[in-house]
Amino acid sequence: MPLATVQEIRTHFPALQRTHGGHSVAFFDGPGGTQVPDAVPVAMADYLFHRNANAHWAFPTSAETDRIRHQAREAMADFLGGSPEEMVFGPNMTTLTYHLSRTLGRSMRPGDEVVVTELDHHANVDPWKALEVERDVVVRTLPLDPRTGILEVERFPELLGERTRLVALGAASNALGTITDIPPLARLAREAGALVFVDAVHLAPHRRINVEALECDFLACSPYKFYGPHMGALWIRRELLADLDVPKLSPAPALGPERFESGTLNAEGMAGTTAAVEFLASLGMGGARPTADGALTRRRRLDGVFSELERRERVLFHRLWAGLSELPGVRLYGPPPGGERTPTLSFTVKSLSARQVSSHLADAAGAFLSHGDFYAATVLDRLGLREQGLVRAGVSIYTTEEEVDRLVDGVESIAGGP
Repeated sequence: MPLATVQEIRTHFPALQRTHGGHSVAFFDGPGGTQVPDAVPVAMADYLFHRNANAHWAFPTSAETDRIRHQAREAMADFLGGSPEEMVFGPNMTTLTYHLSRTLGRSMRPGDEVVVTELDHHANVDPWKALEVERDVVVRTLPLDPRTGILEVERFPELLGERTRLVALGAASNALGTITDIPPLARLAREAGALVFVDAVHLAPHRRINVEALECDFLACSPYKFYGPHMGALWIRRELLADLDVPKLSPAPALGPERFESGTLNAEGMAGTTAAVEFLASLGMGGARPTADGALTRRRRLDGVFSELERRERVLFHRLWAGLSELPGVRLYGPPPGGERTPTLSFTVKSLSARQVSSHLADAAGAFLSHGDFYAATVLDRLGLREQGLVRAGVSIYTTEEEVDRLVDGVESIAGGP
C-alpha cells in the first residue's frame, strides 16, 4: 500500500495554515514537540464533551472512560511492540522517570551503581543522579566523543560491575540526532545483572520501535513528539511491573499498569494518543482508515509506514545537511548523513547566539527552529557551547523540500553578514 504523499499528510495539520512575516510557517521544531493532525483534538474534545468521567464506576460514561484508557494502552502497545498490560501513562516522560527512579531506589543499597551517559537529555540523567542523595548510590557516566557526537561505547564494559543495578541509555540524542545501538549494550548490562532503561523520546517519531528487539526492561517516550498530545508513556516489562515496590496510595489498584499510575489519569490525552497512533498507521492507506474485515493489523501498517517515512526523512535530511554545510561560518554537529541518525540537525552560525539565529529565521524565512541546550546540557558543555547554544532543525512527516531550501536560504542570509 502506498504511503500518503506529503501534501496529503499536510492537509491533516491545521497549524500549517499559519503565516509569519509573509511566509507560510515551516515548523522545524518537531524534536521539541510536533504539530498535531486534526484527528487528535477531535478525539480529545469528543471525550471531554460526551464521556468525561472518572474510571471504574457502574455508569456509562465511566465505562466509556475505562474503554478509552484501554484503547490507549492497546495503541501504545502496537506502537512499541509490547502488550497493553505493560503500558503506563503519566503527564510526561520526566515525571514517569522520576517515579521509576524512586521505585527502583527502594531496593538499592549504598554503593549500588547506576550507569548514565553524557549524550542524554537530562530527564534520563538527573532522576538517576537523585539516587546519589536519596540512596547513596554511585552514578557512573559513559562519555561522549565531542568530535563525532557518538558515545565511547568501547568504554562501556569498564563501567559495569557486580554492584551495577541499572543502565540508563538514550536511543537517540535530541541534540545531535545520534542513534545509539542499544541491543549490544543491553546484553552486556544484562550479563552484569543490571536492568536496562531506554529513553526513546527522540527516536519514536523516526524509527519503528520494538521493545523486545531492544532487549530492555523499561522504555519511555512522549506522544507529543509523534503528533499526539502532551503526555508521557512508559513500557515496563510485565514481570517487573507486577513486582515493583511502587510508592502508591494504599487504596489505589495493586495490579496492572494502574499500580504505577498515581492520581487520576488524563483520559482525554489518552484518547488523543490513540488518535495519533491510528493517524500514523492510516498513512499507509493514503490517510484512509481500513475496513474492519480483512484489514492489516495496526502493527503491520505501522511497520510499512515507518519504513517509508524513514526513507523520506533521509532524503530531506541529506538535502538540509548539504545545503547548510556549504555556507561559510556555519558549523554542523553530530554524525553526517549516511549513518544511523535521526533527521535532526543542530548547528551554529559564526559567534551569533542560537537565540539570535532562531529569531532571524522566524522573521526572514518563516522557519520556526528551537534553540538552546534542549535539556541535553552535558552535550553542550562537552562541545563548549553552553553560552552560545545550538540551533536545531528537525524534519517531520509534514516537512517539504521547499521548506528545507527556504531554511537554508534563511541561514545563508544571516551567515553572509559581517
